[in-house]
Amino acid sequence: MGRVWESPPGNLYASHLVRLMPGDPPAPSLAFVAAVTLHASLSGCTPGISFMLKWPNDVLVNGAKISGILLEREADAVVIGIGVNLAHHPDDLLRPVTSLAALTGEAPSPSEFVGRLAQAMAASLARWREHGLAATLEQWRAAAHPVGTPLSIYLPDGERLAGAFDGLDNQGALLLRLEDGAIRAIHAGDVFLI
Repeated sequence: MGRVWESPPGNLYASHLVRLMPGDPPAPSLAFVAAVTLHASLSGCTPGISFMLKWPNDVLVNGAKISGILLEREADAVVIGIGVNLAHHPDDLLRPVTSLAALTGEAPSPSEFVGRLAQAMAASLARWREHGLAATLEQWRAAAHPVGTPLSIYLPDGERLAGAFDGLDNQGALLLRLEDGAIRAIHAGDVFLI
């Protein structure tokens, strides 16, 4: 996609391995599990900062991205990769980005933050397995941009859509209300708040 990866010391780069079990919700829904876990972990260590989720799993502060999550699956294993701008953030991206240090003047160490994150991830995975995807999506909705938020979406085939966020379906697809009032379910795409 032509993006450069920077990894200065002081930021968090972590992976969490999940072994899928019979009866688990669909593996792609782990993106929502990771998002709500990361949102809660960031909120817990920096009271007073308002973090918001953007579909499906970006954490933003005042419209600036502070973290990223990627999933990779091989057979029954899903690796959840999480990066958090704790101490640094790039200055030359096409979208706004920030770091905890830029927001508060200080940041926890990666080892301190990953301990908090691992504990929260264990609880989130247990809730996902016990209560299903609906409970995770409810948490996601409570931390996300509100219904009606204007969005611009670039689909994998290059098509660009504009409309308003109209919630999620029961599998986590983004529902986009188009200008003509039609609702389109989005399963993959690059989403921008406008």
